[in-house]
Amino acid sequence: MAQSFENLGKIPELRNRILYTLLMFIVFRIGVHITTPGVNPVALSQFFNSANNNLFGLFNMFTGGALSKFSIFSLGIMPYISSSIIFQMLPMVWPSLDRLQKEGEAGRKKFMQYIRYGTVGLSFVQSIGISYGLEMMRSPQGLPVVGNPGISFMIIAVIALTAGSIFVMWVGEEISEHGIGNGISLIIFAGIVAAIPAAFMNTIKIVKTGELNIMLLILILIMMIVVIGFIVFVESAQRRIPIQYAKKMVGRKLYSGQSSYLPIKVNTPGVIPPIFAMSILLFPATIANFIKIPVLEQVSSYFNPAGFLYNVLYVFLIFFFCFFYTAITFKVNDVADDLRKYGGNIPGIKPGKSTSSYIDRILNRVTFIGAVYVSAVCLLPTILINKFHVPFYFGGTGLLIVVVVAMDTIVQIQSHLLYRNYDSLLKKASKK
Repeated sequence: MAQSFENLGKIPELRNRILYTLLMFIVFRIGVHITTPGVNPVALSQFFNSANNNLFGLFNMFTGGALSKFSIFSLGIMPYISSSIIFQMLPMVWPSLDRLQKEGEAGRKKFMQYIRYGTVGLSFVQSIGISYGLEMMRSPQGLPVVGNPGISFMIIAVIALTAGSIFVMWVGEEISEHGIGNGISLIIFAGIVAAIPAAFMNTIKIVKTGELNIMLLILILIMMIVVIGFIVFVESAQRRIPIQYAKKMVGRKLYSGQSSYLPIKVNTPGVIPPIFAMSILLFPATIANFIKIPVLEQVSSYFNPAGFLYNVLYVFLIFFFCFFYTAITFKVNDVADDLRKYGGNIPGIKPGKSTSSYIDRILNRVTFIGAVYVSAVCLLPTILINKFHVPFYFGGTGLLIVVVVAMDTIVQIQSHLLYRNYDSLLKKASKK
């Protein structure tokens, strides 16, 4: 496999996919630096430097630094994620959408189109709220963030932010279709990785000024390496359910039954639960920080990422989305029906409903362990900041996303390489 990776450039299709993904990354990063018309970048920079708010830092991480520049990509991929959450829940209460999802490729395309429409609507509403709040913001020196507030700025800002969010959604879908990996996850991945050099330089500056002890920094780096190893170990872990296939008579030959297994990953939903959970928690609090209304500011104080309520809700939502996303992607009834259809059974378990109940029981236990693991990794920065008072720039949710997305992308590259090698073997065999 290592030799195959060395020959990546020799496989035209895979090389083109990787280059296309990198090109989309460049387009995304260029858009992050295009400021929304009418905004004073100096006053905005002063405001964010003085805010010292972990909430803005978290949201800024998911937008790849676009929020701190108030670029046309300030909303990032969050409206698309929020729309996906809404439409994945709707089939539970809206039977027509559930039937639509079961209509094959045509139904899936129509369902995705509804998600896109939802993204446009959410982007429009969010851009109105953020633009309105931006007009009232001032830097510590008293400079207005918006030089000429009014209806003209609102119209331009809403159009720019909505169009930017739609464009980011398009970039993500293009990467998924023509590139390598999941485009939405890779956009968040690119935003987090892009912040590493600045965070590294800032850490060095803090060490030089004596605000951070060098030994504590070394301890943090060791902890990060241990956490990365732990994430790789858990993400590779599986619970294997043994499967026994019955003997088959094909023509006049009797084929003996084969033994196999049904793999269940410990973290089946991957990075979806923390992304969904954070997108829900960040949006209301971010709007409350932009719009200076006493009631909303009170709400914002409860949603401080370092606060108890925020972290309790965060863990609750991670657990909810771990079970919810696993339930909609791993349908135990369909798996049990497929096993019975192809003559497979779990030793000691009756086919049909008993098999479905057995798989569901194991899946729930494994999902619970995965939810505990995801919650522990995502709460790591909060523990370090509150207990050790360290500037933990790259950890928790960001670290989980980077490692998991990198592993998934490597797996997809390996799949392309295996397919290429298998295809080459078939061609050689046909020539003989």
